[in-house]
Amino acid sequence: KRPAGIALVRKLIAQSDVLIENFRHGAMDELGLGSDAALKINPRLVYCALKGFLPGPYEKRVALDEVVQMMGGMAYMTGPPGQPLRAGASVNDVLGGVFGALAILAALRERDRTGRGGAVQSGLFETNMFLMAQHMAYSAIEGRELPSFADPTLGRPWPVYDVLDCADGGAKLFVGVVTLTQWRKFCEAFGLHDLLHDPELATMQQLAAARARILPKVAAVFQKLPQAELMHRCEALGLPFAPIARPAQMFEDPHLLASGGLLPIDFARAQNVTGTAARAVAGVPGLPVLMRDGRPCLRRQPPRIGEHSVEVAVECDVSTDEIDAMLADGTLFASP
Repeated sequence: KRPAGIALVRKLIAQSDVLIENFRHGAMDELGLGSDAALKINPRLVYCALKGFLPGPYEKRVALDEVVQMMGGMAYMTGPPGQPLRAGASVNDVLGGVFGALAILAALRERDRTGRGGAVQSGLFETNMFLMAQHMAYSAIEGRELPSFADPTLGRPWPVYDVLDCADGGAKLFVGVVTLTQWRKFCEAFGLHDLLHDPELATMQQLAAARARILPKVAAVFQKLPQAELMHRCEALGLPFAPIARPAQMFEDPHLLASGGLLPIDFARAQNVTGTAARAVAGVPGLPVLMRDGRPCLRRQPPRIGEHSVEVAVECDVSTDEIDAMLADGTLFASP
């Protein structure tokens, strides 16, 4: 907010392709750095604002991932009846950034054609509503509300689509049997011959309607076998299955390790990291894409606060005397 800092940002804008800001509504305009001002400095700039809400009646509200999950139906769909529950990850924060990146890429392609940049926005609330579109469509088509996923009355169109206990204490496995071919293989592999040859269980509709008597028999079989054996059998049968894992277990996931999906982040560089149990270096999931030359790799470690301040100022042709003055008055901060 100091004049020297504003001047430095203006120099950055003049030579940048993209500006991304995530401040409260109107904050950048108050600094004289809103999209209109920035595009006057550099008409080729793509100015991306990540906001709680796109322009409309809610645009000045404070938004959090939990706020938009509650107001947009996601918490209702996640929790049991009468107990709305936020999703176990900040899905709107993450996907809001992804949609912002998509808008930036589209604006850059448009700039290739026209030579001009422009302002784009991504909203948390609108991201949440994009994810809720399937449920809104269901309500419109069926003329009724869809029960939450945690509602025990929610029907399943398949005989098995459930989390089941394994023989090793506490271990659980999700298994889906979603076609008649899978059902026949499943029954043969697990000795459920009475179910397989039951004439009242000949169609998928009959199987789905009979879940109440099918699941106890399936559960009894699974409770006698360890998770590793069950996973081996399910994989051999080509069934959808998944162990119920915790995030901390994923550091050792063989697929993530083999596919280059974990990037070695040096958490010891971060400020205010304490505790002897903390990992100094840990693999953190990278971008979930494969490019022509392989998985996107780690270019550099996450920076300490102010680590590249001087480097960026030098790139903007700020003189050594000006940099020293900005360091002295706190406009710039260089980490030790």
